[in-house]
Amino acid sequence: MAKSKTQFVCQNCGATYGKWTGRCDNCGEWNTLVEQVVASSGKSAVSKGAFSGQVLQPQTMQSISAEDSIKRLGTGFSDLDDVLGGGILPGGVILMAGQPGIGKSTLLLQVSAYVAKSTPVLYASGEESSSQVKLRAERLGAEKSEQLSFVASTSADDIAATIRSGRYKLVIIDSIQTLSLDDITSAPGTVSQITNSSNVIIRAAKEAGAAVVLVGHVTKEGSIAGPKVLEHLVDVVLQFEGDRYGGFKVVRAAKNRYGSTSEAAIFEMYEEGLRLVENPSAALLAERQNADGSVVLATLEGNRPLLVEIQALVNPTSFGYPKRTASGFDLNRLNLLIAVLERRTKLNLSDKDIYINVVGGIRLNDQAADLAVCMAIASAAAGRRIDDETVVFGEVGLGGEIRSAQAADRRVQEAKKLGFSKAIAPKTHDKNSFIKGVGDLRTALIDYLQK
Repeated sequence: MAKSKTQFVCQNCGATYGKWTGRCDNCGEWNTLVEQVVASSGKSAVSKGAFSGQVLQPQTMQSISAEDSIKRLGTGFSDLDDVLGGGILPGGVILMAGQPGIGKSTLLLQVSAYVAKSTPVLYASGEESSSQVKLRAERLGAEKSEQLSFVASTSADDIAATIRSGRYKLVIIDSIQTLSLDDITSAPGTVSQITNSSNVIIRAAKEAGAAVVLVGHVTKEGSIAGPKVLEHLVDVVLQFEGDRYGGFKVVRAAKNRYGSTSEAAIFEMYEEGLRLVENPSAALLAERQNADGSVVLATLEGNRPLLVEIQALVNPTSFGYPKRTASGFDLNRLNLLIAVLERRTKLNLSDKDIYINVVGGIRLNDQAADLAVCMAIASAAAGRRIDDETVVFGEVGLGGEIRSAQAADRRVQEAKKLGFSKAIAPKTHDKNSFIKGVGDLRTALIDYLQK
């Protein structure tokens, strides 16, 4: 009996090797090679001289009829519809990824229950049994829907056949890392299983015109588990971010073939499920106490203006090396801003521990948060407060200059709506009395930090 051939496949990039090595030469990751059996395919068609392809019949662009009659499926959450570009598109494949326990299954079950009011929906789970999903459905009020069906299966072949039947317009698969094909011998979650199972599911969805939502696991670094090709195969990639133990949770599109990637939906978890936060700025500032180290930032979450509180704490260090900690803000960016503060102002922070916190579990990716973070650190270090009715935004350069920020008008409108009287912002936006323009970091600290 012939011995089956094996190869070692990297679970990060998919590169193959004839023998095991500790480090993948292609992507540089360690201990990612997994042994897999090579499926014997016999002699290839090329070696036999057989070609089974057919000549395709191309169409001109003018002869293709635009399918304007395709109606998107509403999710029941207006902001989530905006993130998706107007709703779930029939025949589209969506990949939703997020940390374990953040609420992916809860949100998708709520969406399934809403869509099932008018359209047949299938919820396929490879991680939970029917009784487990029933308990969640009862908590969310989704157990009475007659058009919401459930199956517990880890077979990609069976789920693809069910999609091809055409009985369901929306299929939720939780999760793609649990599926496997019978023809592939490797374990579920490996590169080959994820890639081939995704291809089978996507092909079935396009043939049947059914919308499919795939739940994806994430690694400890926060990236989607499995090969990068998975993100290329799908039409929409949604990132579910936030603190799973509390605070706001944000859904944003990292990729969207049918809409914008600059929208965001902000949710809050309750016992009966996730709810949209109608006025997140007011909720984030409701418990604010104006003390030294507290600054209100006018930021953007997607295209939505948002006011968040930046808190800073500066203490003399008890060790030889000062500690820098940031929650909700990039630590490397924080170290850069501290260096700018020391170089361009008279603040001495080399022997101080510095802690930065963004209230509400919001993760800031806005460059215009630089000025607010610098003013919060200076406020805490000098023991001086900033005026109660002031918001701050602007990017800080290495020379200490304050650079322009995106969508300044929307930031200002949100601040006015919540009763703020002025904004400390770059000079380029100094168009009215509401904005107090500053050209450099030193001027901002001298003029607007009170005793």
